[in-house]
Amino acid sequence: MKLNGNAVKPGNVIEHNGRLWTAVKVEHVKPGKGGAFAQIELRDIRDGTKLNERFRSSETVERVILEESECSFLYDDGDNLVFMHGETYEQIAVAGTMVGDVAAFLQDGMLVTVSSHEGDPISVQLPDKVVMEVVEADAVVKGQTASSSYKPAVLENGVRVLVPPHIEAGTRIVVRPEDASYVERAKD
Repeated sequence: MKLNGNAVKPGNVIEHNGRLWTAVKVEHVKPGKGGAFAQIELRDIRDGTKLNERFRSSETVERVILEESECSFLYDDGDNLVFMHGETYEQIAVAGTMVGDVAAFLQDGMLVTVSSHEGDPISVQLPDKVVMEVVEADAVVKGQTASSSYKPAVLENGVRVLVPPHIEAGTRIVVRPEDASYVERAKD
């Protein structure tokens, strides 16, 4: 699907210079002289490299529509993460480096969204919130106020997070995978 250069929005996936890019930031610029253009920060879907491009409204870019499918996480075989397609039950192997640090939050049977282009998986989207158990939490320092102080804790997957003082080891909490931040105590 063709788009005008100034119609690209953050989150759009475009094909540019023979590669797939995600628009991260879009800024519309109207200089004193010359025509307006869109200054777009692009991130390569496969290797994460960044590129800044200028597109005039007269230029067109190819917008890529990704196929999204719901899959469940099966296992980690070392280099790849293996998922099962929800409808076809086909196994899909995705490079662990493509998923990044959020892979630590994957749990057996977790439902994720796998985006693919021409049958080739290019990204994995985890749920917004994940329930994890705290295995280690520092003691509360006397005199700290509860509203502003957080203490370090370690989750069952080895990730360090900051939690409120009332959270102890063995407590299940809700965590946001993209930034490993505490959301709330899990309702058991």
